[in-house]
Amino acid sequence: MAFVKLLVTIAITTAITIAVITTRTNTTVEHTSFDAPGTLTIKPSRFLTQKEVGERNPNAADHCNKDPEICSFYGGGGSNSTVTCCNNKCIDVASDDKNCGACKNKCKFSQTCCRGQCVYLSYDKRHCGQCNHPCEFGELCVYGLCNYA
Repeated sequence: MAFVKLLVTIAITTAITIAVITTRTNTTVEHTSFDAPGTLTIKPSRFLTQKEVGERNPNAADHCNKDPEICSFYGGGGSNSTVTCCNNKCIDVASDDKNCGACKNKCKFSQTCCRGQCVYLSYDKRHCGQCNHPCEFGELCVYGLCNYA
C-alpha cells in the first residue's frame, strides 16, 4: 500500500512540475528581441498582450450593417476607398478573392482579385505574375512571366 502512495505522489509531482515549466516557457522565453546592443527585452505571448485604446481587430465582426461609417476607417476614408461592408464585416473588395469588386463575387479557382477584377495571373498582361505588374508594350504574359521563353 505504501508503494502505491509513493507512485501517486511521484506522478502528481511530475505533472505539477511539467505544468509549471511549460507555463513559464510560453510566457517569458517565446518572444525575445534585442532592442539595443546588450539589451534584452522579453515580450509576453501574443495571447497575453493587451490592445491599445482605439486599436481594432480587422477580422472582428464590426456590425457595419448598423454603422456603415466603420468601414471607412479601414480604407482611409474618402471616395477612393474600396473597403465596404460585406456580410457584416469590412472587406476590401479590390483584393479579396471571395468578394472581388462586390460582395459575394467569388473568383474562380486559380484566379486572383486585382483592383476588383478576377484575373489569371499566369496570362493577364496587366497583372502578369502579380497584381499591378504589367508587361511592356508588345510582350505576352505566359506562366506569369513577360516574354517567357
